[in-house]
Amino acid sequence: MKPEIAMNQSEMTIVKKESQKLKRWKAFYKKFKRNKLALIGGYIVLFYILVAIFAPIISPQDPFKIDLVNKLQPPSLDHWMGTDDKGRDILSRLIFGSRLSLTVGFVSVFFGAAIGIILGLLAGYYGKWMDTIIMRIVDVLLAFPGILLALAIISALGPSLINVMVAVGVFSIPMFARIVRGSTLSVRKLEYIDAIRALGATDLTIIIKHIFPNILSPVIVQATLRLATAILSAAGLSYLGLGAQPPSPEWGAMLSSGRDYLFSAPHIALFPGIAISTLVLGFNIFGDGLRDALDPRMKK
Repeated sequence: MKPEIAMNQSEMTIVKKESQKLKRWKAFYKKFKRNKLALIGGYIVLFYILVAIFAPIISPQDPFKIDLVNKLQPPSLDHWMGTDDKGRDILSRLIFGSRLSLTVGFVSVFFGAAIGIILGLLAGYYGKWMDTIIMRIVDVLLAFPGILLALAIISALGPSLINVMVAVGVFSIPMFARIVRGSTLSVRKLEYIDAIRALGATDLTIIIKHIFPNILSPVIVQATLRLATAILSAAGLSYLGLGAQPPSPEWGAMLSSGRDYLFSAPHIALFPGIAISTLVLGFNIFGDGLRDALDPRMKK
């Protein structure tokens, strides 16, 4: 009987934990759903993600096909957004370019978040000399404006899309490190952490199982907002010729190629500019909505 009772108790504990998780998710969704602007941002982001996934299916033409006879054509039934200076269909290039822009954003933010989270956890949990060393390195990185730091890194590594991801990821590290450090310092002081430590749990177990899950909310919000900055920074670097190289249909590079035709064919620069602006806006207002929904102090 005793083993059966123990099993029933453990099963009840698991069910109770699952129900608590479900309640938290329901409460989060209900709060997030009330923010209509955040929902619009989420729909914009979802739209671009779906466009990137199904690009080969929905693209009307080959984005790399050069047709000099039809170059600089205005929007028409054959080319809904016109053609560029080499006769390539702008709509098709924008569709395939969404893959590049989103890839740069997600990879660079993941890279910066992974390193920043590790540094922040170590600094916040152990403190003392480790905190001092890590935070001084973070302060050095923060001393440089993000775009200048990215320019310096790309100048050293050379212009390419991969180097743009590295550069944008590096100047994202300090933001995550500081947020995670602050959250870790507050969670580390809680009584249940002392109780777990007294029971013999190792530092690694405490950090991974008990501290990290409790600091995820600000990290998720920061990552969402940072995606907008990463996409904008990558587009700016490509605009300067330091990111994606021709003939890649990257939005910043497309914007750069259209600057020589602002008066004769403004659509070349107009549509990539609109794509960058709407995607960045979508991530920003979506991130704001996540922050309001995940922050328990924001009660409406």
